[in-house]
Amino acid sequence: MGKQLSLFQRRRRRVRTQLLARAGGRPRLSVHRSQQHIYAQVIDDSAGRTLVAASSLDKEFSGTGCNVSAASEVGKRLAERAKAAGISKVVFDRGGFLFHGRVKALADAAREAGLEF
Repeated sequence: MGKQLSLFQRRRRRVRTQLLARAGGRPRLSVHRSQQHIYAQVIDDSAGRTLVAASSLDKEFSGTGCNVSAASEVGKRLAERAKAAGISKVVFDRGGFLFHGRVKALADAAREAGLEF
């Protein structure tokens, strides 16, 4: 018998499958949210490498890493770094996380800073 997947794992698998099917060669903006921090990275899946990354653990980050304002700051920093690397269009991968709260704040800040998804 196969191993039973949790709701989070099933949601993550479903989101990733749909997203890679319609990515069209664009890099993937992946978000991970933990209890204390939030992490985001732009990944080139064809080469299997991270192009740019930002998190609430960065040295230039100010404030705590576990609230909506911190997620907004991480989204802005990621978008600035992506624009500097020549990336303007990405596909948003929320993983198994629901699109609200910190995940939504990060996405909105990245859009405002110039990333298209």
